[in-house]
Parts: sequence; C-alpha cells; structure tokens
Amino acid sequence: MADGNSVPEKVAWVLVRNDRVLVTRSHGRDRFYLPGGHREPGESDEETLVREIDEELRAAIDPGSMVRFGTFEIGEGHPDHGPFRMICYTADHRGELTPSREIAEKAWFRHADRNRVSAVDEMAFDALHALGRLP
Repeated sequence: MADGNSVPEKVAWVLVRNDRVLVTRSHGRDRFYLPGGHREPGESDEETLVREIDEELRAAIDPGSMVRFGTFEIGEGHPDHGPFRMICYTADHRGELTPSREIAEKAWFRHADRNRVSAVDEMAFDALHALGRLP
C-alpha cells in the first residue's frame, strides 16, 4: 500500500480510446477515478493491476504489455487529499469492461471532464493532454 515513506499508493490503469480515457466511479462516491487500487502485502505493481482490474471491471490485463505511464503525487496538506501517490500503467486487456463489486459505473472522459475526477487523477489527465493523447 505504501513505500518506506508511508505515502499511500494506488496502481492505476490508463486506457485511452477515441480521445477519451476510461474512468470508474465507486458506489457512494461522486468523483470518478482511473481504475486500479492499492497493493496487497507483497504484491508487485503488475500483480496489483491484474487483480484490481479483474475485481473492478472483470477484464484480464496482459502483464507483459504493461508500460509505466507516470507517477503522480499530491503532497501533505493538499486541500482534497494528501499525501497520495498514483503509479499509472498502460496495458492491453482481454474481456469486456463490465463494472463489478464496488464499481457503480464506468465512463469515458475527455480532458474537459477533468473537474469530475480526483486531484491526482487530474494530473494524469493533464499529462495525457500534454502528450496529445487526450484532446
């Protein structure tokens, strides 16, 4: 869940299609997030992402296709949530993307929708936008 500095971490999946990025919303929440979650003890990033995407969206991540997209962090004292670190990967998958368990819905957002996601997810949206992958 965290590194030696005790900063909570999430491993997240960045999936872009047709100039939109996949996001999910958990039951009881208003904000959307990149799919993924916290590591179980002893898990690698790959194991975490495979498990979380299976649990949340019933899809199988291909660990061999995972490419680190970036790490985004908000610091102590952030008004929304801090400190927090999100490690993002792109990856291929098999299966339909079907919300499961704690996921109430999935959506495909453009950069203009960034105000509907968490502060750390906004950073990932901005990075995708800067690369021309999320107009």
